[in-house]
Amino acid sequence: MKRLCYFLTALVVLASCGPSYEEQKRQVRKQRLQMLREDSAALKVAVMPTLDCLPLFVAKAENLFGKNGADVRLKMFTAQMDCDTAVVGGSVEGVVSDLVRTERMVKLGTQLDYVTATDAYWQLYTGRMARITKLPQLDDRMVAMTRYSVTDMLADAVVDSAKLKQERLFKIQVNDVGIRLSMLLGGEIEAALLTEPQASVARQAGHKRLMDSRKWDIQMGVIAFRHAAMQDSTRQRQLAAFTKGYNQACDSLNRYGVERYRDLLLKYCKIKNEQADSLLLATKFKPARPPREADVERARSWISKQ
Repeated sequence: MKRLCYFLTALVVLASCGPSYEEQKRQVRKQRLQMLREDSAALKVAVMPTLDCLPLFVAKAENLFGKNGADVRLKMFTAQMDCDTAVVGGSVEGVVSDLVRTERMVKLGTQLDYVTATDAYWQLYTGRMARITKLPQLDDRMVAMTRYSVTDMLADAVVDSAKLKQERLFKIQVNDVGIRLSMLLGGEIEAALLTEPQASVARQAGHKRLMDSRKWDIQMGVIAFRHAAMQDSTRQRQLAAFTKGYNQACDSLNRYGVERYRDLLLKYCKIKNEQADSLLLATKFKPARPPREADVERARSWISKQ
């Protein structure tokens, strides 16, 4: 009985030595505020589970941003419109996007600065069971895309190329790139506009490719930052470090190949290991450079007609 009393007394003493419940709550609040301050000070970039974001994933994994003096935080989204909401609302400073979306944001009042074009491209795939082998056969069919994006613009370009009536190609808005791919793979949609690595997954599954934006000399991928958010000297130093880290990541990808970073593809792009086997192992990533003026004008022209 004495032993039990000693044991209970020891527990009471130990408990009294620890922080009180109120003290624990105070510490949690303090830690939360510290994390919020650090996140606010960091350079935040909205990214997607797509191949054009791979240099950012590599730079983050290899701490290239940190080595160059910047705390860069990647905020993952699966729909481009959610990226737009984040950059317009100010919860991120930068965004990986396409010129159609960014030029529309500019037109609606959000001034953006282009840090670099990206190597993104888009392809049109039709479902295996749809038996569509030529663009004119898309007459009275459905294609999955995102409204007011490069995929929307490319769907219109397909209509013109195939000499279809505009109302005869039904553009179905599917914003989430993973859901868009799943709908094509599952036969729920007859066609879909995809970028990488989703396009390679569709190809490996036996679906038919009918269009490639590279063959039409359309280069719409960009990384942009809100002009208003990047005016002070601290942000400008962060942006310089971001650009340097991005270029170093591109150099590493070009030297060692995409295959070296397979784990990052699996982690961020949510593809299976076997789907990464033949994923564009010869892909090259260009260092930071401005988007081509012809592509900017192409995006602006299309937007003005909407």
